[in-house]
Amino acid sequence: MRAVLVDAGGTNIGSVRYALQRLGADAELTSDAARIRAASHVILPGVGAAGPGMRMLREAGLVDVIRGLTQPVLGVCLGMQLLCERSEEGDTECLGVVPATVRRFADIPGFRVPHMGWNGLRLTRCHPLVAGVREGDAAYFVHSYAVPDGDYALAASEHGTSFAAVIAAGNFMGMQFHPERSGALGAQLLRNFLSL
Repeated sequence: MRAVLVDAGGTNIGSVRYALQRLGADAELTSDAARIRAASHVILPGVGAAGPGMRMLREAGLVDVIRGLTQPVLGVCLGMQLLCERSEEGDTECLGVVPATVRRFADIPGFRVPHMGWNGLRLTRCHPLVAGVREGDAAYFVHSYAVPDGDYALAASEHGTSFAAVIAAGNFMGMQFHPERSGALGAQLLRNFLSL
């Protein structure tokens, strides 16, 4: 196994890399297209906004590289959102490998935006990525935009409305929460991904 972390400027890269090291995977941080294509597993981390995130991928020449990958690919937080077709955040065209549009949380009384904190997961589909996850297991979220719950959701969560917490479309997968900050649950999901 040779996992890589796509270096697209995400501020959570260090913590994701450390979480992988705790599982025995020393993922190389790279923006080199050849190394990304040759990897067994590709992780696209990200924190921030969709527009700047996509701009960094375009400037690094990685948009078509990521779109063409056939090995398991995992987007984390913003990285998951970038896998979708579009984001309402800045009306941004994203990678388009997951048939979804990322939407801003609606202003609902009693629900703050950004959504920050621990939320339980509701399993919606069987998939090796969510093996061993139990109904109600909690993950740590920090986000203002989310992928609506839909056919591609493996697990959903609630913040005024239901949204996709874990997604999969073919070899492209994503976690809206931060697995590196989600304790045993996050470690289990990363372990599941690395075993695909």
